[in-house]
Amino acid sequence: MSPIAMGVSQPVRLGLAANWRQFVLLLIVNACVGGMVGLERTVVPLLGAQTFHLTDTTLITSFIVSFGIAKALTNLLSGALADRFGRKPVLLAGWVIGLPVPIMIMLAPSWGWIIAANVLLGVNQGLAWSMTVNMKIDLVGPSRRGFALGLNEFSGYAAIGLTAFLTGLIATRYGLRPAPFYLGLLYAAAGLLVSLLLVRDTGAHLALEHDIHPRPAGAPLRFGQIFARVSLGDRALFAASQAGLVSNLKDGMSWGLLPLLFAAHGLGVERIGVLKAVYPAVWGVLQIATGVASDHWGRRGLIAGGLWVQGAGLLVTAASEGFAGWLLGSVLLGIGTAMVYPTLLAAVSDAAEPAWRARGLSVYRFWRDLGYAVGALASGILADLFGFVVPILAIAALTLLSGVVMLTLGRTMLER
Repeated sequence: MSPIAMGVSQPVRLGLAANWRQFVLLLIVNACVGGMVGLERTVVPLLGAQTFHLTDTTLITSFIVSFGIAKALTNLLSGALADRFGRKPVLLAGWVIGLPVPIMIMLAPSWGWIIAANVLLGVNQGLAWSMTVNMKIDLVGPSRRGFALGLNEFSGYAAIGLTAFLTGLIATRYGLRPAPFYLGLLYAAAGLLVSLLLVRDTGAHLALEHDIHPRPAGAPLRFGQIFARVSLGDRALFAASQAGLVSNLKDGMSWGLLPLLFAAHGLGVERIGVLKAVYPAVWGVLQIATGVASDHWGRRGLIAGGLWVQGAGLLVTAASEGFAGWLLGSVLLGIGTAMVYPTLLAAVSDAAEPAWRARGLSVYRFWRDLGYAVGALASGILADLFGFVVPILAIAALTLLSGVVMLTLGRTMLER
């Protein structure tokens, strides 16, 4: 018996209704995972400029580069680790690695500590968020995959938005450090304890899906074959991978650059916190509906449309010079990303066989989250050379083009 199927002594059924208690616990865990990232959305770029007195935008955004690279590489490993050791041990490892992050940021004597903390945060996210995705897919089976992933991403990104708002509010009253990061201690402790004491492994559910949908005849795919298939070999999976990368390219730019843009126009920390909260909050809440919509209407059109809405949001942001325009841009970014995020996960899950789905998702998430690093680095360099507007426009153009690629190449995705 495989490690992930050990220790189960009761009948196992697939479906949300049959597994709702574990599903809700995993939503709570993923909210804690999202909250850990939300700590940084408003405050950390401002720490670089105002506390550590960094004047180079590329250097300020370097913490997102370290986060993105660490998360992308960890995503790549997470599927293989989950298949070998089980989902729950990998989830717990993610939380143990994430525990020092808020403490390191609170006490950091130099910017290098912030970069190092974000390496750990990237590993935490790559392991913990990946496992909440895989475990929910295991529990619900194939019939309501989009809905399940919409709920998963809702819990994480709603928590990001709420935490971005709260940290801005706290920082306005008590300063950029340490008070906002006490929330991180709460998230890390709650996520670890719930995962350890209440969450159960889903290996038996995965084994049941294997039985219902037997793997095709022939030798199992090696990881190199899966990597090549998801990255380039399958047109639909390539379309999904490039769309995920470009969507997070935009997010890496938004995370690092937009707080600096807003501050340069005179906005205070609290109003910056509102703008930084609106985008992930809209994104998070709407994913419940977009996940269901992708189950009923198909994946490809929703993804392409979402990329175009994101591109429009970036154009509005670049053209605006005040709070109202930036608020509209943030709402559009949230709507577009909600259309894309759970739908891409569901599309990759549709195309991957249960035997290699966790590893296939890990490859997709590698390319997607590499976008954080590429977006932060490229936008920082462009901002230092040409100002804040040029990188926003450049990434808007890439996002619009990515929607065309998705519409053209994603023809084999689920359609209704």
